[in-house]
Amino acid sequence: EEIDMVSIDKLYKLVLLLILATNISVVKSSSNLANGPQLLLPDVEVRAVEELRKLAKGNDKFWYQQCDNKTIICGNCNKTFCHVTELYLSGNNLYGRIPQEVGNLSHLTTLDLSGNNLRGEIPISIINLQFITYIDLSDNSLSGQLPPFQMESLQFLNLGTNKLNGSLPKSFLNLTSLEELGLYENFFSGDLLPFQMNNLQILYLDENELSGAIPQQLGNLTQLQELDLRTNYFVGELPPSFMKLVNLEKFWAQGNSLTGKIPTFIANWTQLDTLDLLGNNFEGPWPKEISSLESLVYLALSNVVTRGSAYDFPDLSRMTSLQDLTLRKCSLRGPIPGYIWVLKELQNLDLSFNELSGQLPNFISTSLTSIFLRENKLNGLLPGWLTKRKNVKPHRYVDVSENLFKLTTSEFNASSDDPDVNYFPGCSSTSPHIKDRCDDYCHNNLKYDELFINCGGKEVTVNGNHYSADQNPNGSSTFSRDEKGGWGYSSMGLTESLDKRPESLIIKDTCNLSNTAARLVETARVALISLKYYGFCFSNGNYTVKLYFAEIGSSKKQAYPITPKRVFDIDIQGENVRKNYNIEAEKVNDDGDKMVEHNTSIKSCLEIHLYWSGNGSDNYGPLISTISVTKVRVQPPPKHHPKLSPALKAVIAVSSLFFLALLLLLLRKLGYLGGKRSSELQATELFPGGVYTFRQIKDATQNFNVVNKLGEGGFGPVFKGVLPDGTTIAVKQLSGKSKQGIREFVNEIGTISALQHPNLVKLMGCCAEDNELILIYEYMENNSLDHALFGPEEIKSRLNWSTRVKIILGIAKGLTYLHEESKLKIIHRDIKPTNILLDKKLNAKITDFGYAKLNEGEHTHVITRIAGTTGYMAPEYAMRGYLTSKADVYSFGVVTLEIVSGRNSASCRPSDQTVYLLDSAYVLQEQGNLMDLVDPKLGTDYSWTEANSILELAMMCTNPSPTLRPTMSEVVKVIEGKTKIKTTSSTVRRSTDEIALTKAMAALSLPSPSESYSTAGPSEATTPLSNSNNITNEI
Repeated sequence: EEIDMVSIDKLYKLVLLLILATNISVVKSSSNLANGPQLLLPDVEVRAVEELRKLAKGNDKFWYQQCDNKTIICGNCNKTFCHVTELYLSGNNLYGRIPQEVGNLSHLTTLDLSGNNLRGEIPISIINLQFITYIDLSDNSLSGQLPPFQMESLQFLNLGTNKLNGSLPKSFLNLTSLEELGLYENFFSGDLLPFQMNNLQILYLDENELSGAIPQQLGNLTQLQELDLRTNYFVGELPPSFMKLVNLEKFWAQGNSLTGKIPTFIANWTQLDTLDLLGNNFEGPWPKEISSLESLVYLALSNVVTRGSAYDFPDLSRMTSLQDLTLRKCSLRGPIPGYIWVLKELQNLDLSFNELSGQLPNFISTSLTSIFLRENKLNGLLPGWLTKRKNVKPHRYVDVSENLFKLTTSEFNASSDDPDVNYFPGCSSTSPHIKDRCDDYCHNNLKYDELFINCGGKEVTVNGNHYSADQNPNGSSTFSRDEKGGWGYSSMGLTESLDKRPESLIIKDTCNLSNTAARLVETARVALISLKYYGFCFSNGNYTVKLYFAEIGSSKKQAYPITPKRVFDIDIQGENVRKNYNIEAEKVNDDGDKMVEHNTSIKSCLEIHLYWSGNGSDNYGPLISTISVTKVRVQPPPKHHPKLSPALKAVIAVSSLFFLALLLLLLRKLGYLGGKRSSELQATELFPGGVYTFRQIKDATQNFNVVNKLGEGGFGPVFKGVLPDGTTIAVKQLSGKSKQGIREFVNEIGTISALQHPNLVKLMGCCAEDNELILIYEYMENNSLDHALFGPEEIKSRLNWSTRVKIILGIAKGLTYLHEESKLKIIHRDIKPTNILLDKKLNAKITDFGYAKLNEGEHTHVITRIAGTTGYMAPEYAMRGYLTSKADVYSFGVVTLEIVSGRNSASCRPSDQTVYLLDSAYVLQEQGNLMDLVDPKLGTDYSWTEANSILELAMMCTNPSPTLRPTMSEVVKVIEGKTKIKTTSSTVRRSTDEIALTKAMAALSLPSPSESYSTAGPSEATTPLSNSNNITNEI
């Protein structure tokens, strides 16, 4: 008899349903299970279940569990079909992508795929699950942007610990039934949505890249019980609307850039048990209203800003439930209140880096197990509970280092013997006996002029340098001294392993690198809060300190799909060298290392401090792999000879070189040199690339064919040329219409020949023949910044946010070199977009040094011949001829505004409110709307925090007072995130000169924006080279 294929299909569905009912799950059905053999799953649900089964990769364990382990639950049965209503597949080692077919399980109310190895995007089909109330996809490796969640029935959504990115979809605003939302540990960016889910009780947004101000609407979520905003880039103050969050029990905001006074409305959160404000920039003092929060169990605050003197210790006497109290670096003064030491529940106390004084009590609560009081002004004798620790319970981790205790010699030495107590007094104290004891570490009074430490690793010799071993595993509250006495480390911060013992604070890479040099970054020492290295036995002098970092593997890093953010500060000899240093984000140098280099002065003792201020991931503090300290060798000056400054030497060398070249050219033309070939060779040796003949230039540019014309500069037209060897060059030809001439031609050669930097255009040669004056430069494929910003849309579309920041940083680095790093200190005087060229990779290179002037090192300023371009000149220079390097800083600020806004500095015309771009920026800043300047073409694809910082920096650079403008090296540090911008109230105040100059400049630039000019200054009666478009000092 022929088999009925339709019957086979029904039999398959029946068998699958029976498997689900008997071997997989508990079946919930409205019909009698006795009628079960007649019930089938729909075809689409069968396929969905089969696709999920394939993710098991041969591991069928969860398909055949016991009935009491709920995995797949069926329900909503009618006379013909049942439907899959719940999926519980958490932790089943599922691999691959979530199948699109999941969207066909239209009756699904619960979907739990958490804790697997799922990757790829969340399928768009998931929005078809209109009855879904619970989705948990956390702890996977899902990536991409989120689909538009529109399931109004959804009550629980957890997408935490994945690799999801992009901005939060506005469709979230429609999830009005949502009670819990977890988006933690992903790469979400952009502004936070004004959530309107009135039923929301739990909101986890920590460990993302969200930025901007926290929206006021968040305060309308009055049912919120837990709110986690940690480790993002939020700025501004906590919204006043937060006073309505009266049901809040836990609030985390650690690791952002929040400012303003600590809000008093926190006192409204009467049910609060956790308050974490670490790593922000709140302003003190602690509001007395908050002291009424009797339910607080965890309180953490750090980095409090002070406007003057320190603050008294806050009244926390009513917080009797406190178990963990951290008030680190809060500018607290006075004694520690007695009630703190007898709080019955208090286990962890951290009051380090304050100005606390007084003595420690003789008796403290037995509940206290970790006490961190580093770097205060505590004094007196050490109490018995601290010095007599043997066989005493509870075991405590105590750090009272760098205070003013009266230590006996035995107590001083004991600090190295107990791995869990640290009362090392430090070496930076003004107390002579402490300095003497630090010197005692030097065997036989030996002094050193170098130090090499392989942090966390074995003793090793690399490139002739002997690196000391550093393998002591302790670090929770430890001072450890090298057995040879030359150095030591002091570590603070407690993390516990599963057996309640501190974890080893040495990390080792598992790659087993064979290269000797690579072994220096094979290990690292870490600390949870503070790690200090001391060098005790240095001879006095100037040293170069190099710190090497490598973010190597750790258990925490391997356990999560995203790398936690390790962010910390670096201080050397008390000076902040890097603020919020992020190893993972830091670029490698030319040797492939992540290294911080700093020159410092050492008098006997060196101190290197790595400090977790609260930014970055929690419990993920500073790390270092290698330390190198070498003395700066200075050659003694020759005896009995007058000293020449480096700048003067450079001027003499360059001038001699140039005039010798001109002399050779003249002698050759007059026939006094032996032969043409010989003279060319001699001249070629004098310039990089050589001296070219006019015929060579004509051939290269096809007789200055207009097709090869790149543009018009202040010096004259610029042409593209190709040399016989195929090298592409840019040819700058002096024009009869040019406002520059022989003087500027000589100045350009004399200046740029002595300068070599990646962000300065490279001079390849010149031509001075008959009446022709020509300069030959390296060719820049992407023309000028002016062309990129205000030219064709094709290149403008390539100016995304990261490229704009790269260009701004490149200009800043080039100017830093000119002002501070080159032996020949130069003020450019004509920084503008047309004088910024862009290479193939859109790297910025400064050009056109015709107006450049030597910065007189012994003078703070000069009164000089005015030269530059309207709209970019500093007011004190344009009106009075007062010239310092801060004039370039001003021009840089204007150019930065143009780059961020995409607007020309003279694009705005006079009106009742604003005159031109800078004036618009002043008005917007005073209104608090400076971010309105950001180029709309960027959309939301930029970092709000970074853009705001750069705009604020540009406004500082354009401050009417040159004194209040930053140096270019300070500008570079801010852009690179190594230091924070320091704004002043005077940033937006304009002087009378500035207002007058603004209007005059705008009026003059109406016919032709940004024209170059050159005039005689008050002390230099120079006749203008050309009457065309010159501006006198009568403005």
